[in-house]
Amino acid sequence: MERVYGPVIGLALSVFKAQGLQFTIVGEHNVPRAGGAVMAINHTSYFDFTYAGLAARKSKRYVRFMAKASIWQHKIAGPLMRGMKHIPVDRHAGAASYREALTALKSGEIVGVFPEATMSRSFELKPFKSGAARMARDAGVPLLPTTLWGAQRVWTKEAPKHRGRSKIPIYIEVGEPIFIPKGGDVEAANEQLSAAMQAQLDRQQAAYPTLTGDDLRYLPARLGGTAPTPEEAHERDAHDMTRHRDEFNS
Repeated sequence: MERVYGPVIGLALSVFKAQGLQFTIVGEHNVPRAGGAVMAINHTSYFDFTYAGLAARKSKRYVRFMAKASIWQHKIAGPLMRGMKHIPVDRHAGAASYREALTALKSGEIVGVFPEATMSRSFELKPFKSGAARMARDAGVPLLPTTLWGAQRVWTKEAPKHRGRSKIPIYIEVGEPIFIPKGGDVEAANEQLSAAMQAQLDRQQAAYPTLTGDDLRYLPARLGGTAPTPEEAHERDAHDMTRHRDEFNS
């Protein structure tokens, strides 16, 4: 029984309704009703984990997300993360997080992973880390390509929050599962995952309502938007890492 996760989802759904968010979910049937799976998700918004989890509701599943360990130190978020059995990721002790995720997968849980590791300022897919594919192979579970589009308009880096009644459309798609055989090529599987997610994003972007004016900031430069190019976004990410490192060492 999910004494924490269930009520949190109920609260989140009430908030989404108040905001007027318009969800379109495709591929819910690809989420297994039983057994482990790795849900690999693109990352453009601070709320991606709350939206991606909606795709598992039809299958009556709960997703255990891997997230940075510092969240567990927050006096409110920390107890909630523990209660929902999410998995803390400490970049200085990644092996322990990986083992915890494998244990969860082998016990039949769905684990949510952001293979880009950090949020994409360009709203384009960043190069993937191989952890999601490796995890799926080592646990013997399917890999679920999962994409979100529109979530960045609610709250992302370097943009205002839209917490009121915005009626923003958010598209969610879970693609066909990718099965990696025991001893299979992780890098090849990672490339397959990235290609599948890019194809899904292309469909979502083509179907999404036209953005104009200030909303062009949420559209990739490649599509005529004013978001940073991947190269510009990479420079900003590098600057952030340097700044945070300096703050840590000061």
